Amino acid sequence: MEFEERQSLKLWWLYVLLAIDAVMVFSIVLFDKGGMRFETLKASYFAPFWAVLLPFAIIYLLQKNKMTLQISAEGISYKYFPFQTKLKLLSWDNIEKVYINKYDALGDYGGFGVRSRLWFKFNDKAYLLNDKDKGLQIEFKDGKKLLFSSNRIDEMEMFLMNLKTRYNIQAIQ
Repeated sequence: MEFEERQSLKLWWLYVLLAIDAVMVFSIVLFDKGGMRFETLKASYFAPFWAVLLPFAIIYLLQKNKMTLQISAEGISYKYFPFQTKLKLLSWDNIEKVYINKYDALGDYGGFGVRSRLWFKFNDKAYLLNDKDKGLQIEFKDGKKLLFSSNRIDEMEMFLMNLKTRYNIQAIQ
């Protein structure tokens, strides 16, 4: 019996902003005072084109990041590819509490992705990969906290309740 969820960043709106930037750069390069000549572009190592293409490439690579979250009777496992290639297991023995928590990605953590909590709470870490406002909050016995966003919060909550009753896991609240 296992719950598994895979998530990735969806940053479609960033492509729109970059497209507006690209139109502005290309209009300046091609049309300002007759446009840049090929020799001038070559002398500048095609810098205007790199300034447009490099942000697109970075956003594309960011969207290829995938987070896998698995919950089972052994504990909670997660992997954030390409930064982690193997699943990291968080055993139920090290976990104080697990519950569904409401959060504000911008207000609490300053954005999306792998984030630390703002306002000098360095023991809080979060994997926020969607625009929802609920996620799986894990509190460890050493005082650290870890939050995972989820697209399937209702299914996860039902699975946690079922896991608690079946295996008598006291950490699940």
